Amino acid sequence: MNLHKKPLTVAVALVSLAVMASAQAEISDGEVRIGYLADMSGTYRDLGGPGGLAALEMAVADFGGSVNGAPIVVFSADDRNSADVGANTVREWIDQRNVDLVAGLVASSVVIAATRVLEENGGLGIVSGAAASSITNEHCTPNHIHWVYDTYPLANGTAKAIVEQGGDSWFLLTADYAFGHALEADVTKVVEENGGEIVGSVRHPFPTSDFSSYILQAQGSGASIVGLANAGADTVNAITAASQFGLTQSGQQLAGLLVFLNDVHAMGLDDTQGLLLTTGWYWDMDEASREWAQRYFDEVGRMPTMVQAGIYSSTMHYLQAVEAADTDDPATVRATMAEAPIEDFFARNGRIREDGRMVHDMYLAQVKTPEASTGEWDLYEILSTIPAEEAYRPLTESQCKLVNR
Repeated sequence: MNLHKKPLTVAVALVSLAVMASAQAEISDGEVRIGYLADMSGTYRDLGGPGGLAALEMAVADFGGSVNGAPIVVFSADDRNSADVGANTVREWIDQRNVDLVAGLVASSVVIAATRVLEENGGLGIVSGAAASSITNEHCTPNHIHWVYDTYPLANGTAKAIVEQGGDSWFLLTADYAFGHALEADVTKVVEENGGEIVGSVRHPFPTSDFSSYILQAQGSGASIVGLANAGADTVNAITAASQFGLTQSGQQLAGLLVFLNDVHAMGLDDTQGLLLTTGWYWDMDEASREWAQRYFDEVGRMPTMVQAGIYSSTMHYLQAVEAADTDDPATVRATMAEAPIEDFFARNGRIREDGRMVHDMYLAQVKTPEASTGEWDLYEILSTIPAEEAYRPLTESQCKLVNR
C-alpha cells in the first residue's frame, strides 16, 4: 500500500503502518539495496556496462519496485577494470550504504577481489559477467553465486567441437590476467584430452590495442587453430589484426573462445562468418527469449548480450528469494535461491550448486554468413545444446571448500 496515493483516516493509516512495519521487519533499513558494479567505460563496456544496468532496472520495474512493501533501491559504479577500485567500492557500499546485493561483476580480477570483501563482511554478490571458472572453484565463497557462464563450458563447447572437426594443433593468444589464465588452462585440458596439441602460446597485457606482434607469432607457429583466450575489445582488436595480416587466408583458423553478440555485430559478418563459439544464451533461441529481447531492444536500442540477459534473470531470482524468505539476510537469501530451480527466458535446466555455480544448458553456435543473415542482429545459428550437467566442471573435480567430499 502506498500511503501517498489516497487519503486515509488516522485509524486506518496507523493500522496500515503497523502492517507495513511487520512486512518489512526482516528487511534491513526498510529497503532492498542493490549495487551494480561493472566496467562502464572501458574494454567490457558493451558486453555488460550501462546495458547491464538497464537490464537490472528492467527486472526491478517488472518486479514492481518493491519487495513485501520494502522499496528496491539501485546504486551503480564503474570499477574501471581495477581490482582495487572494485574491492574498495564494495567495502564502501557495505559499510556506508548497507547494500544487500552486489550485481554485475564483469572482470574476473575485480570479481575475485570483490568477493573476498563480500566474504569478510557477510555480503552477497551475483557474478554475471566474469568468466574465470576459478570463481566457483578455488576462489569460491559462501557469499557469491556465478550465473551466466565460465571458462569451463567455453572450452568444453568450442575447443572440443573444433578438435573433433580436425583442428588438433593450437596456438593460444591469452589475456594476461585471471580470466585469460583460467580459459587457457581449461582449453589446454580439453584439447589435449581430445587428442590435440598446444604448439605455442603468448600472453598479452590487458587491455591491448596493437596485436600485430602476437598475430605474427601465431602465424609463425604453424598451428592450424589460433585460439583467442580474451574478450571484449581485445578479441575485436585481435580478429581485426588477424584479418589485416591475412591469417585465415594462409590456412589457419581463428577460434574465438569468448565472443559476445556485440563483438560480432561490431566487426560484421564478413570478418566473423563461420566462427564457432559457445554461448549461454541467444536472443533468437525461442519465443520467450525473443519477447524479452524485443522489450530490451525497445528500451536500449540494441539486442542484449548473454551477460545482460543473465543480469535480468539473476536479479529476478534474487528478488523472488527475498520475497519468499521475507528477509534480505544474505545467507538466508542465498539458501532460498539455491532451493528453487531456474527456468526462465534465459536459463534452461538451471540450478545453483553448493559451490555457487548456477549450472544451465549452454549452446554451441556458429556465426552466419552474410547471405544467411536476415537482419542486423540475425547473427548466430545454434548448432547444438550442451546439457547443464555436462557443460560445467563436475563437483568431483572441484577444489571449492564448500563442496562435501
